[in-house]
Amino acid sequence: MRAKLLDTDGSVERDGVKLHYDVYGQGPETMVFLPPWSIVHSRIYKAQLPYFSERFRCITFDPRGNGKSGRPANAVDYTLDNYIADAIAVMDATDAGRAILVGLSLGGMHACVLAAHHPERVKAAILAGTTATIGPGYPYLAPQHFMAKREQYVGWDKYNRDYWLTQYPDFADHFVRHICSDPHSTKQIEDAIAWASETTGAVLAKIVEARTIPPSFDVSEQMYRKITCPLLLIHGDDDQIQPYARAQAVAEVTGGELFTICGGGHNPLGRFPAKCNDLINAFLDRRLGIPAPGKRRVTSAAKPKTALYLSSPIGLGHGRRDIAIARELRQLHPDLQIDWLAQDPVTRLLEASGERIHPLSRRLASESRHIELESGEHDLNAFQAIRRMDEVLIANFMTFQDAVDDGGYDLVIADEAWDIDHYWHEHPELKKAKLAWFTDFVGYVPMPEGGAHEAFLAADYNAEMIEHVERHPGVRDRAIFVGAPDDIVPLSFGKDLPSMRDWVPRHFDFSGYILGEHPQSFGSREELRRHLGYRPDELVCIVTVGGSSVGTHLMRRILQSYPMARAKLPDLRMILVAGPRIDPASLDAPPGVELRAFVPNLDRHLAACDLALVQGGLTTCMELAAAGTPFLYFPLRNHFEQNFHVAHRLDRYGAGRRMEFATSTPDMIADQMVAVLKTPTAVKPVEADGALRAARMIAELI
Repeated sequence: MRAKLLDTDGSVERDGVKLHYDVYGQGPETMVFLPPWSIVHSRIYKAQLPYFSERFRCITFDPRGNGKSGRPANAVDYTLDNYIADAIAVMDATDAGRAILVGLSLGGMHACVLAAHHPERVKAAILAGTTATIGPGYPYLAPQHFMAKREQYVGWDKYNRDYWLTQYPDFADHFVRHICSDPHSTKQIEDAIAWASETTGAVLAKIVEARTIPPSFDVSEQMYRKITCPLLLIHGDDDQIQPYARAQAVAEVTGGELFTICGGGHNPLGRFPAKCNDLINAFLDRRLGIPAPGKRRVTSAAKPKTALYLSSPIGLGHGRRDIAIARELRQLHPDLQIDWLAQDPVTRLLEASGERIHPLSRRLASESRHIELESGEHDLNAFQAIRRMDEVLIANFMTFQDAVDDGGYDLVIADEAWDIDHYWHEHPELKKAKLAWFTDFVGYVPMPEGGAHEAFLAADYNAEMIEHVERHPGVRDRAIFVGAPDDIVPLSFGKDLPSMRDWVPRHFDFSGYILGEHPQSFGSREELRRHLGYRPDELVCIVTVGGSSVGTHLMRRILQSYPMARAKLPDLRMILVAGPRIDPASLDAPPGVELRAFVPNLDRHLAACDLALVQGGLTTCMELAAAGTPFLYFPLRNHFEQNFHVAHRLDRYGAGRRMEFATSTPDMIADQMVAVLKTPTAVKPVEADGALRAARMIAELI
């Protein structure tokens, strides 16, 4: 899912070649993102555009040879003169005026040409992994290497015209892996290989051949000396495409600022976006006087203690438990002011509880919407969906960083805000407040259908998390596992990695399970049923699938089972709670089923009913377990958390009966509804003081 949609798009034709451009945002200043070499296209800037377009008018365009732009037939059409003329044509077509240029790789050199020869068009330039005509180059990227005739092609010998014409996909794979040479770059590699597939070896060969045609303007060291605008260079010192020495040479000749990514590869904007975005903010503030967002205000020492609370938007149960923790925190610190950075549907729950929503919440890209788009028929590969949510997560992290910088918060409380944990561990210098971090699961688990490749990817993500925590143990000022040590699944983090049960207790404290409200506080079941309007002589069945629309298919199948269940249970009253993101009218419910939309006190209804049919989300299942309510649960296919972490915990408590959606026909569901009602339940008691225990741990940081 895109973190932000473009405002407009279009194309300009120059010498018969179409150049496609996109425009994001309406800010007073313009940023133009120049395309790198045509092996990729403008999506390479996906970690920058959603964020910077909140303050700037951001223009990006595909280079000739890739994306939605044209692919001319002759090498002469790919000269440096043409690429510079393309940039000017797009800037003219979009009324870019005097713009801030951002250029990755070859785009960095193009930015320098524009800054030197068209200074009236360039206010400042940011170069990342820049190509340059000065400084040493790698011999394997030289023209003679490219044109050489070979018997075999191994390693960098694949950088060869003949090989591209016959084995381009293999070359693209080789080249991309050297672009993304940083550890734990699997997603960046996948993206770039996909973008590389949108062009051909024949097109790229013409582009390289065109480099033998001299440009009509100077590109020597003297060109760099002509640059007078502010210049920021970001370059990895392990860049395997453009040597770090080239960035040093450009910085020395131009007087530009050089920031070194230690151990970094060729695409710092993609691999280290949080740091690069922060560097760009600071540079524009320092050199152009464009204020960086989130500048910490000067406040008095007597200000009240403040906390910024982040609650996971995937499921409303997180919101209920977070409100419970906040309630206990206020008992311990009555003067504590809490702002919530949250998104729909959690904001509905928070507003209903009288909580204060941070205004930047409106900027958050919808994680629930992304999950919905990733799902199939009761099928969600949660691990892969999280990987593909990278654009959304970096955009939301930058919004968070603006909020925490601007608010001067004393404490950040993060309930499974994985983006915060990841980027603050990756760049501890960005951390501006104490962090209380908690989660109810630790560790990605590959699903069997994903095979060896998914097992490799999950282990790589787990290894990165382990390295983060062990390298920077102080980033989490308090790490809380919502549960007990026995709730940790008895699995390994992956090949050559520790077991979860060994590693997690060394790095987390345990709060016990946390409920929004424990059912024991609801009073007697009889009184609760009377208060909610349920008669003593009816069997009440609640159907609910959480805060997203992923459970739509499950709801429809359960509705098909209702007439069969009603025939077996004449006193059955089924109430379907569609949630805030499913239109109840779209479900085509049979006569007799009552439909509800959002129900803020759903936990009370779950405690009062006789039976529940739910998805496999932990919070809802644990609310039912705590109430002793019989329930059937249907874990989403390929959802590692529901199939491993949640199922393990429910087995430990002796709660619920697991069903497989794929094999559960409506008549089987009806039979199991009857069976579970007739089976005595003996659920292990669920902790009642989890919220207080967590609040006490967090309160120590205030």
